[in-house]
Amino acid sequence: VQLQASGGGLVQAGGSLRLSCAASGRTFSSSVMGWFRQAPGKEREFVGAVSQDGSQKYYTDSVKGRFTISRDSAKNTVYLQMNNVKPEDTAVYYCAADVSPVIHTSPRHYDYWGQGTLVTVSS
Repeated sequence: VQLQASGGGLVQAGGSLRLSCAASGRTFSSSVMGWFRQAPGKEREFVGAVSQDGSQKYYTDSVKGRFTISRDSAKNTVYLQMNNVKPEDTAVYYCAADVSPVIHTSPRHYDYWGQGTLVTVSS
């Protein structure tokens, strides 16, 4: 699976942004898709993930109620809708694919990674 993330940019606090991750390859439909982020000087952290069929979604506590993950199997694309963003959401955001049937929060379980897209939230 090859992943291409896009949609990052500069947004004011309280605003919204939608990230996209386009996947190529035959394993997209059988992969858990996750979003991670990494701020300068910090470790990569889990943001959220969606199951293969889109029925299960899991988020880290800091984004619950603000971020929403969805996937479009027809387009082989996963999205991260970010609402009411905060300065602490500033980071490079990565999408990743995990071919196992379980949603994992640790990046070490994910097999494929996109190149990252920078989100900067101004206060």
